[in-house]
Amino acid sequence: MANQPRKKKILGHFKFGSVLFSTTLSLFIVGLFGVILIQAKSLTSMIRENIEVQVFLDKNLEEEEIASIKENLENRPFLLQKSDTTGLRFISDEEAAATFIESTGEDFTKFLEDNPLRDSFVITIAEEFQTSEQLDAIVSELQSIEGIFEVSYMTDLVDSINKNLLKVSLVLGGFILILIITVIMLINNTIRLALFSQRFLIRSMQLVGATRAFIRKPFLARAWFFGMLAGAIASMILFGLVKYTQANIEGFGLLHNEQMLFMLFAVLVAVGGVLSALSTLRAVNKYLNMSLDELY
Repeated sequence: MANQPRKKKILGHFKFGSVLFSTTLSLFIVGLFGVILIQAKSLTSMIRENIEVQVFLDKNLEEEEIASIKENLENRPFLLQKSDTTGLRFISDEEAAATFIESTGEDFTKFLEDNPLRDSFVITIAEEFQTSEQLDAIVSELQSIEGIFEVSYMTDLVDSINKNLLKVSLVLGGFILILIITVIMLINNTIRLALFSQRFLIRSMQLVGATRAFIRKPFLARAWFFGMLAGAIASMILFGLVKYTQANIEGFGLLHNEQMLFMLFAVLVAVGGVLSALSTLRAVNKYLNMSLDELY
């Protein structure tokens, strides 16, 4: 039986199946952790929206005075602003009394002629103003406004939230660092092994006078393409996983941030291309600098 002719090797056209699979898997894991971080960020914002400052007003203020105080508060930079709502609401003394009676079951109006509760504003503080020092400064600032009797917030709640979020951030930061190092090593080793089969072709091109740039070009172009393809595949899998989770887990959609999700996908595609190209460049340079004995 006649021998089958050996397939001619083409510079840069090494088998990329394993590289594509490994790169896609690595980027998927990174992307999955990124999705978790996005959800954690959304959950953190929801938790921080519970940090409120209560502004109690003086007794017997006229409606014009209350309206003036409200206008003053609405212009403060620390007020949480959303597309559909603002972080400021007014609670009259009658509403406060009704809420107190409903929650405690005790009607103080039966033995008190005057309502001891006051009109108040509840301010939801923007996330960037939620350190204890900033909140203390806000309280001092508001107490200087004429017509305001007292300003208070839940100090223990703020301290607890900030401390716990700091701990979580440090743990997640450590995981991210370990994950990034692992992914870089995995992609680098996979590409280096894939290029091993082309080491003699690289040397042959050197011997016939090809420049280093000419030899690198097809490898880098192929690595860049497959790296970006791996990022795109990982992104599509993640998008499907997120949509499936939203459809089957109640409340998960509340943590959805589509803008940040698509930014993550763009980063995965770019990182896939860059990491693959850099790893390929390193591997090709290694074989370019090896002696013939080292190649064997």
